[in-house]
Amino acid sequence: MTEPRDHPFVTAVKPLVDAMGGELMDPALAQPDDVVLSWEGRELLAVRLPQLSESLDHILAALERRHGVPLAQLDRKSKQDVVRILEARGAFSVRHGVETVAGALGVSRFTVYNYLNRDAGAPKGSKSSQE
Repeated sequence: MTEPRDHPFVTAVKPLVDAMGGELMDPALAQPDDVVLSWEGRELLAVRLPQLSESLDHILAALERRHGVPLAQLDRKSKQDVVRILEARGAFSVRHGVETVAGALGVSRFTVYNYLNRDAGAPKGSKSSQE
């Protein structure tokens, strides 16, 4: 990038780009699928978004960091909470999402589907649908 990395705009968007697993780059290097961001009327940086499968891996790694242990070591309730978070973030719309999540949690695909169905079958207003 031609602008310094400590430009206020770059500083402002970097945490979001990092959280998404994106990459900051010079706008001159942007490809058609990249997002070019402008500051005060001029193109300042471009963001290359990750592929969906890479996003899922990034989300799983972030959840692991948040819990401080490998996801497979979590107790059942914590694993159910992880599945709930992943469902809200669209993880199961990614091809092989259930298999990827099952592997990360150290459970079977059947178990992941059970966790998903458990939440889907919970009555509205119940504790499980509010967590």
